[in-house]
This record gives sequence, structure tokens and C-alpha cells, in this order.
Amino acid sequence: MTDRTTGTDEVTRTIIAFIRERFLDGDPKGELEEDTPLLAWGVLNSLNTVLLLNHIQDELGVKVPPSRINARDLKSVRTIASTVRGLAARPGA
Repeated sequence: MTDRTTGTDEVTRTIIAFIRERFLDGDPKGELEEDTPLLAWGVLNSLNTVLLLNHIQDELGVKVPPSRINARDLKSVRTIASTVRGLAARPGA
């Protein structure tokens, strides 16, 4: 479901909230945006990526397969959310 006031959906909101809380000390300056380069800025490293993927599986019920754990799909909140939505839409997901 998309929030008409912010233009974000549940997947995006869940990912942003988790990253802000767990990796950015709450993001007090509000610097995290959907297109923030998470890998380039060092927000996602190997441990943080595992934590985020576990959170996505627990909260959204979507398991991200190893083939989708790459720099292209983990580039930003927008690309991660798109990947998760695509995986969720697959039959049997």
C-alpha cells in the first residue's frame, strides 16, 4: 500500500525505518533518502546487509536469494524495495 502523502509504500517505509534505527543512530539529520547510495556511503557492509535481509524476511516475509545479493540490487533503499516487491510478486514467494 502506498502512502499518498509521502509517495512511499510499506516496503520502503520498513526498510528506511530499519536502516535509520539500526545503522544511522535514528538518522537525526534526516539524511537517508530513497536514493542514498548505501554501499558507497558504507551504510551497508557485509554484517549490516545480513541484518537487513533477515529483517526483510522477518517483517515482510520475503527471502532474498543469494543471486539477488549484489551491488545493483542493494545500491539504495529504492533498489532494495524494488527487488523485494518483485520477489514478493512471484508465484510461490
